[in-house]
Amino acid sequence: MNEISNIFLKFKKNWKKYVFQSLLATITIFFILLILNVQDRPIIVSSLGASTFIVFAMPKSMVAKARNLVGGHAVGFICGSIFSLFLNGNFVFSNLSYALAVGLSIFLMVVIDTEHPPAAGTALSLSITGFSLNAFLSVFISVAILAVVHYFLKPYMIDLI
Repeated sequence: MNEISNIFLKFKKNWKKYVFQSLLATITIFFILLILNVQDRPIIVSSLGASTFIVFAMPKSMVAKARNLVGGHAVGFICGSIFSLFLNGNFVFSNLSYALAVGLSIFLMVVIDTEHPPAAGTALSLSITGFSLNAFLSVFISVAILAVVHYFLKPYMIDLI
């Protein structure tokens, strides 16, 4: 019962920030979706939704930094694109290729200090759908917008988690 009361106390104390940051997230992702018209790429958009959550609900977190946001998605995009070219013959090898894209992207993000969990979703989606200019533009324009918004609005946001 104590945990529930702590949750309500935190919300009561910061309810304006909860509303403000949720509205900012809504406006930002709406703007991104209008610009990119990404209805044909819902699998890529899902990792961007997760990145939006991190940027607006955990703005002080290491994984919300521009280095992690951009670098993580770059790693995920590259790994997914590469593995979409290999091992895509049958069911087992295709799934192995998808898994390797995720595993390698996690490894590389950790090694080069660009951890961003949603970027593993980018690796998975690109390994399944393959590289396209539309996917490239969708991911990197979205990530750039999120990074810029985060940079300018971070002083006005708190970690909601």
